Amino acid sequence: MENKAKILHYDEVELGSKYSFSRTITNNDVIKYSLLTGDQNPLHVSEKFAKNSQFGKNVVHGMLTASLFSTLVGMHCPGQNGLYLSQTLKFRMPLFYDDTVLVTGIVVRKVVALKIIIMKTEIFRDDDLLISGEAQVQFTK
Repeated sequence: MENKAKILHYDEVELGSKYSFSRTITNNDVIKYSLLTGDQNPLHVSEKFAKNSQFGKNVVHGMLTASLFSTLVGMHCPGQNGLYLSQTLKFRMPLFYDDTVLVTGIVVRKVVALKIIIMKTEIFRDDDLLISGEAQVQFTK
């Protein structure tokens, strides 16, 4: 697997800087995640069960969707020079198979003495906000 992570340095990241990427979550992603974590709740993996739920179809694991914040930090800002310290999450709406999301992070604060940035993190499907939170990331270089 080729590493295409950015290599940003603390001084390069400014308040208000925005980082983002898109990703489509597939049935295959959900199955792999359920096998990896052991969370095989039928709402996520059984079409028959999910069809009779309030959603009428399978829901992607919230934590699978939220894990895309790790991609944001590890590959986009700061990339190779980052150490993820914390992440808050608020789940607002569900994601479904084959939905495409936009994952965003906006730098809202910098702690110069510790080389830490705080990012407002959000995941959208079109105009719908699915997950919001805040990430703290320390620069290692």
